[in-house]
Order: sequence, then structure tokens, then C-alpha cells
Amino acid sequence: MAQKGDQLDREIISCSICLDLLKDPVTIPCGHSYCMSCIKGFWDGEDQRKIYSCPQCRQTFTPRPVLMKNTMLADLVEQLKKTGLQAAPADHCYAGPEDVACDVCTGRKLKALKSCLVCLVSYCEKHLQPHFESSKFKKHKLVDPSENLQENICSRHDEVMKMFCHTDQQSICYLCPVDEHKGHNTVSAAAERTERQRELEVSRQQIQQRIQDREKDVKLLQQEVEAVSRSANKAVKDSEKIFTELIRLLQKRSSDVKQQIRSQQETEVSRVKELQEKLEQEIFELKRKDAELKQLSHTEDHIQFLHNYPSLSQLSASTDSSSINIRPLRYFEDVTAAVSELRDQLQDILREKWTNISLTVTEVDVLLSETEPKTRAGFLKYSCEITLDPNTANKKLLLSDGNRKATFMSQQQSYSSRPDRFTGWSQVLSRESLTGRCYWEVEWRGGVHIAVAYKNISRAGGPNECIFGLNNKSWMLYCSTKSYIFWFNNIKTPVSGPGSSRVGVYLDHRAGILSFYSVSETMTLLHRVQTTFTQPLYSGLGLGSGVTVELCKLK
Repeated sequence: MAQKGDQLDREIISCSICLDLLKDPVTIPCGHSYCMSCIKGFWDGEDQRKIYSCPQCRQTFTPRPVLMKNTMLADLVEQLKKTGLQAAPADHCYAGPEDVACDVCTGRKLKALKSCLVCLVSYCEKHLQPHFESSKFKKHKLVDPSENLQENICSRHDEVMKMFCHTDQQSICYLCPVDEHKGHNTVSAAAERTERQRELEVSRQQIQQRIQDREKDVKLLQQEVEAVSRSANKAVKDSEKIFTELIRLLQKRSSDVKQQIRSQQETEVSRVKELQEKLEQEIFELKRKDAELKQLSHTEDHIQFLHNYPSLSQLSASTDSSSINIRPLRYFEDVTAAVSELRDQLQDILREKWTNISLTVTEVDVLLSETEPKTRAGFLKYSCEITLDPNTANKKLLLSDGNRKATFMSQQQSYSSRPDRFTGWSQVLSRESLTGRCYWEVEWRGGVHIAVAYKNISRAGGPNECIFGLNNKSWMLYCSTKSYIFWFNNIKTPVSGPGSSRVGVYLDHRAGILSFYSVSETMTLLHRVQTTFTQPLYSGLGLGSGVTVELCKLK
């Protein structure tokens, strides 16, 4: 009977939330009693719903009941404490398969509260008391429960490892420096932990900064998705209106433009969302890594910290978004303008302007994710096959090797007369138009004009109209064995750089960048132009007497 009464007393004075003796007991309206702090904490979690419940019977209360201390229960708890009665351990206080068990308990073992790095034993609350009560245990180091205490023991000397060898990057005991670690750079485990902890905090700061940066990037990208869609929708609407005026003649073209815009919109939105998803995934991984490092930073066991630190401290490669440059320009509005121009000049220039429309659509590029390359391998990613257009070649130029090589001849070639042909100057344009990012290389002997030009550059007339670099429709680098000179709009700019028989040309049409490089074992920038290109460009070559020039095969 006495045992049954004791069990009843335990149930009366135990809190069903913390399963311990009631502290500052309160009784809620349904009649159940709890520790004041326990029920407050429970109800704090229900504040958002504004409906408060009993953890046992689930009865709900609105508004939140006012808690008053139950003095009768409080007195009962104090009286029973004096008799030595304590609340019985609940089932969750016993060690399970995943818990660290007390090494002292017999029979069913309780969960360990702490592990001692000196005793190399794990203790429950009861068996841990001597460590708090006896001065003999004052210098013992208590840490969170650990099943790996034996990893703290030196396998050679059977001593606790309290030192760290920098030479071999491993934990050692105080006897190790006498033999196999003799003469090595050793410090205490605590000192090494302090140093690694500093590194850990730096890593966490870097992670947190990267998280903030990525979150900003994700928000910015989402805004651009909406802007691209709005611009695309407007372009489609305007284009359809203009094409409607062209009736049957432009019905097919209208459908083609709409399809191109939608295709480019889908492509650009897909690219943005792909990068957005990568950044969100990186944020998730960074947060997970930060949580792991945070947990590691709270590890009290120096050896465990040093054991786990190398694998957790490594950061994965970052998704490079430092060069994300959202263009604050119009997206598809240029398409509308091109279509309007086509409407006005349809009969004469339908074919040429249709090419311009297609190029304008495909040039929509929200993300300038790649800056100008730094190495030749980087430039070669943008290499393009360029051939010379025989219909533009001056009659003094002989084209060969699949129209990639041009040679100045003393006698005129039997070319037919065409409006596209240069008549007064030994020049030639490429067959292919250049938009987007392009890279090509020119091999030359003698002296050569390496240029880019609009298609509507004059083919006949005075030098300022026709010669590359002497007008505002072409940009030209003159190359000789002695010097380089850049020309644009008849303005001469001397250029210094190492001599080379090969020149690389990089064009980013959208960004308005044109760069010339001297190519040898290394690449040296000779001259860079930053401007705005209003039309597709064509590669141009100008040759003098005895000169041979070749567009190099790069693929």
C-alpha cells in the first residue's frame, strides 16, 4: 500500500510536460497542473492561433488564461521533497539505441547527462553528482555525452590525448613527443582548438555573407524575369498590330517574329531561372553547412572537434554571381522599332530588314554572366567560322583556301561587277554577319588593315567614305612589323604592344566591346573599344602590295 501511495504522490506532483517535480505549480481551468514556466512556454507556441489548449486533455481556452500559483500543490511538493520523494524517471529518461547510456547504471540504464574526459566514463544525473560535490573531481573535464571516448586515448601509450602535433596534423598524448613525435611542432589541444575555432568563425562569416549575396541575387533575378516577360508581351502586342497592317504579305513574317520572341523569352527566362535555382540550392547548402559548423563550434570535446573539423570546414565551390550584370536596357522594344521600319520600307528592303529583326530578337540577353575572357582558351569558346565574301572583294584581291585567305595581286581578277564590291580600295568583307560574342584570329605577312564594319559602308568614292577606319561605319587596326595604329572616324590612335604575325579580335556586340590582341605564347591587349553598335558587323580586311592575310581555323 505504501508503494502504491508513493506512486500516486509522484503522479500528483509531477509535471506532464517536463516530467519532473512541479516548480511553481499552476492549475489551468480544466483542472490539470503544470510548472508555471512549462505551461507558459507551451502556450507561447500557440500565440499565433490565439487558441490555447491543455497538453493533456486538449481542452481549449480563449482568451489565454491568467496563471496563478497553486499554493496548495506548492506546499505539498515542498513537504514531499523533505521526505526525500522524487519524481520517478519517465520512459524517455532511459537510454535508447541512439542515446549515450550511463556507464554506472545497472539494469536498465538511464541517459548520460555528461561524459568525463578524465574518467572516460559517461554519467547520468544521479551518478554525476560526485563530480559536483567532491573536490577530487574539480579538475575533471565534463562534456556533452559521447560514445567515442576511446578515441581520446592514445593507442600507443594508453594515455588521454591532450596535445596536437602540427607536423603530422594529429592528436597525441603527452608521451608521444618523447618518441615518434620527437622534435615535432606540438601544442595543447585546447590551443589548437582555439585557433581552429577562429578559422571556423571566419568560415561562418563568409557563408553568411554569401547567403546574403545570393538572396539579393535571387530577388534581382526574379525582378528581371518579370521585366523580360512584360517587355516580351508588349513587343508581341506591338508587333502583331504592325503586322496586321501589312495584310497577306506579312502574315507569315508576323507569325515568325512572334515565334522568335516567344522562343527567346523562354530561353532567357529559362537561363535566369536555372541560375536562380542554382543560387537557391547554394543558399540551402550554405545554410546546412553553417548549421553543421555551428554545431561543431559548440562541441566541447577538443579531440572530436579536431577530428571532425577538416571534413566540415571545406566549402564547396561558389556559384560565381559576382559578374551578374542585369542590363538596364530595353529588351524586345527594338523588335517593334525594326518592324515599324520594315512596314515603311517594305518593297525595297524586306529581305535585309527581316535579317535585322531576327538578329535583334536573338540579341536579347538579360544576363551578362561572362566578362571578357582572360586567356586564349577562354576566347576560343567564342571562336566563329568566318569566310570572305567574294562579292565584296576588290579585283586586286585573290581569295583562296575556302575564301579564308586573301592575297594582293598586281593584276586584276576576273570578278563580275557588283554593287557590293569595293572598287577603289583593296578591301574585302566577311560573308557572315557578327552579333553576340565572337572571336577570330588573323594571320598576316606584310602590313594589313584588320577591321569590323557595317554592311552599308560605301564601296566606291573617296577614302573617307570607303577605307576602313576613316569613317564612322568601321573600326580598324593597322598592323605592320614596326607598329600598330588604331583608326576610327578618321582619328588616329597610336598603339603599343609586342610584335606578332597573328592578331585576335574579340567582339561583344551587345556590350559594345571590340578588342584587338597580339597573339603569341601569351595574349596581350593592344586596343579596346567601348561603344554602341547599331547594326550587325562584318569582319573586314584591307591589303597592300605583296601582302597575304588569312582568317585562321580555330575549331
